[in-house]
Amino acid sequence: MKRDVVDFYHSLINDQTAALAREQMNEGLRRRKCYFGDRPLCTVLRPNFYTPEQWAYLKYETEIVLGAFRKAHAACFHNPIMRAQLDLEAYEEALFSLDIGFDVPWTTSRLDSFFTLDDMKLKFVEYNAETPAGIAYDDAVSDVFLELDLFKTFNEAYHTRTFPVRQGLFQSLAEVYRQWGGVGIPNIAIVDWADVPTLNEHELCKIHFESEGARVVLADPRELEYRGGRLYAGDFAIDLIYKRVLCSELIERMGLENPIVHALRDHNVVMSNAFSAKLMAKKASFAFLSDERNHFLFNADEVQAIGEHIPWTRRVEERVTQFHDQRIDLVEYVADHRDQFVLKPNDEYGGKGVVMGWEVTDEVWAETLRTALTTPFVVQEKVRVAYEDYPSLIDDQIDISPRLVDADPFVFFGRTTSGCMTRLSSSSLLNVTAGGGSIVPSFIIYKRDA
Repeated sequence: MKRDVVDFYHSLINDQTAALAREQMNEGLRRRKCYFGDRPLCTVLRPNFYTPEQWAYLKYETEIVLGAFRKAHAACFHNPIMRAQLDLEAYEEALFSLDIGFDVPWTTSRLDSFFTLDDMKLKFVEYNAETPAGIAYDDAVSDVFLELDLFKTFNEAYHTRTFPVRQGLFQSLAEVYRQWGGVGIPNIAIVDWADVPTLNEHELCKIHFESEGARVVLADPRELEYRGGRLYAGDFAIDLIYKRVLCSELIERMGLENPIVHALRDHNVVMSNAFSAKLMAKKASFAFLSDERNHFLFNADEVQAIGEHIPWTRRVEERVTQFHDQRIDLVEYVADHRDQFVLKPNDEYGGKGVVMGWEVTDEVWAETLRTALTTPFVVQEKVRVAYEDYPSLIDDQIDISPRLVDADPFVFFGRTTSGCMTRLSSSSLLNVTAGGGSIVPSFIIYKRDA
């Protein structure tokens, strides 16, 4: 069905419909502030489609893997020996045990994957458990597609369904506030640096939260004050922090003794996601799940899901381990088989520091591996990526060409999946804010009855 749907959509595109769609899309994206500088967030003319069966599989398998992440988090939270596998920084050790006042440290998160639809192979490559981006953008770009004449014509043949993920985000924050002991609708501060490229997304969240009845402010952490038992942004008293600033950057710039930490210690503000969400945001969390030494923590379904959906991953260290059906000397084997592996810093984001063995020389691989032995890194087995054809207008000519496609389901309370960000790229790294690629919304498709 998926192939037929894509072929039908592409059959609707000609010079006239493509030019009109691009004009309508760019206008809709500007109106919703979905630009990075002068570059639109979406640069192709088709959304991503899932059949109901494909979406059900993605949701079901994701939620089994999430169960394993929850157990890994609990084990690392309570056991310092197991927690050592995550290579936490000293400041993280100091912060993760703060009493958060609610049940689950990661109210919202995002699991990034490659999902090849032809054979239903799903491989997760990263867990954005600390400050997942893209929720508001996904809603906004979905709304843009719904306005296109091209998409309206397509909808004459197919029903489509998408997900209002900002609504799920607000409901999750409201539940956190209730569990913490708050009453009514909280005053929300969306906290991040004033110069981040995702500031427009924060503004979209602010608009939605206000439509739900909340009072909301965008606040740079450096502007916050803790006085009289309340955290303030100017004269705005904050009940709940929707934390978008990265923990590492917050502590690096402001130290441990900052107003946010003081207010949290005194239980005078609630923050989501909590600092302890960082435990599973480490790249080493994939090594924790993948490592045979830890499989006693998980039930049979979780071990099977880990084997099927978590690529083989290990912390880079001198050790002997299991690689599929053989015992290997880890460092020696990785050094000799660079075409099979990726090296990733344990605590970076946006593709920073990631080295793909098949794309570099022996010398670069060896140097990166030496660095990885002295700085926390993981090594991860290469996964098969997904490609699909997407249409765009290049120099006023229609171009339908293959793009690298990922599938990034949004997760609420670390348990349930709703909505899915899709990123496209012509390069091996998919990171839109870093200056390349495109975001497209995902729709579930149903054939209309004749």
